[in-house]
Amino acid sequence: MTVDKNMIISDVLQMDKGTVPIFFRNGLHCLGCAMASGETIEEACAVHGLDCDSLISQLNSYFEVKDLPAANV
Repeated sequence: MTVDKNMIISDVLQMDKGTVPIFFRNGLHCLGCAMASGETIEEACAVHGLDCDSLISQLNSYFEVKDLPAANV
């Protein structure tokens, strides 16, 4: 799974609720508002004056780690 700036916020949240803290840490606190279901990550970052590239990087890092196979111990 790869997240990009053109994805709708609510779509990312539906993929994995574990992304909520990442959005919160980056200043996007209104994830339940009507705009989250129609606004892209890039649009939300622009409106809130946030670093979109950093947010995308953090979301993708989350999914990369999540998708790693469990180590055989």
